[in-house]
Amino acid sequence: MKSYLKTKDYSVTGEVFELVVDEELEMLITQPQPKYLDKYYDSDKYISHTDANDTLVDRIYQVVKKYSIWRKFKIVKKYGTDCRTILDVGAGTGDFLFTAKKCEWEVSGVEPNHDARMRAKEKGVNLCTSLEDLKKNNFSTITLWHVLEHLPNLNHQIKQLVSLLGKEGTMVVAVPNYKSYDAKYYKEYWAAYDVPRHLHHFSKTAIEKLFSNHGMKVVKTKPMVFDSFYVSLLSEKYKTGRQNYVRAIAIGFLSNLKAWVSGEYSSHIYVLKRE
Repeated sequence: MKSYLKTKDYSVTGEVFELVVDEELEMLITQPQPKYLDKYYDSDKYISHTDANDTLVDRIYQVVKKYSIWRKFKIVKKYGTDCRTILDVGAGTGDFLFTAKKCEWEVSGVEPNHDARMRAKEKGVNLCTSLEDLKKNNFSTITLWHVLEHLPNLNHQIKQLVSLLGKEGTMVVAVPNYKSYDAKYYKEYWAAYDVPRHLHHFSKTAIEKLFSNHGMKVVKTKPMVFDSFYVSLLSEKYKTGRQNYVRAIAIGFLSNLKAWVSGEYSSHIYVLKRE
């Protein structure tokens, strides 16, 4: 596999990693992939595990998250079945499932991080530590919101997830897109590479091929237009050492504008059904 670029862990360790190209799948793979990843998540900066609301960037994230949860749930309801059983993989602090539960869905979730599970529990959402701990299968909907890129043994994990999905079920997957303009602009400083927590980096083609190998097809692709702004805010800090809000907003806007023509947004939501 040929090298795409070198980048580093800007959040925790400062270690350098390489992204190599899987040409068959049109995907990037983080190398090396640490055997034990826990230490790379052990940071107050990892906002999806903390509900942090301290800095301006944190507050922007929380505001956008509230809107995103509403939009995500709207997509799930539109493309799902009448059966209301949902599994959220990588559920974080449980906000998405909390919303589903309020709407009288039967909810299940998986989250390996202890602190995140405890925060979810405070909201009345009990999460398992792994897929093996689930007491139910045959879910009508399975969601992975910016989680697939974190999973080791990717094909094994996808196979396991598909086995938990009902015959008429829907899988909804959101991932960053390394072919977006903001990714190309920031290069090694692009925050959505987030190595080594992100083990894989997807294109549209990669998602289609990966899931097709497991009998799933993409029936709808949706843009995540706010991601370009949040990712650009973090990327500016990684690149310059300071928060350049004006430039970050400009790059985020330009990325969405170019994506309106190319279809390559900073992140996409993929709705998948069985073939």
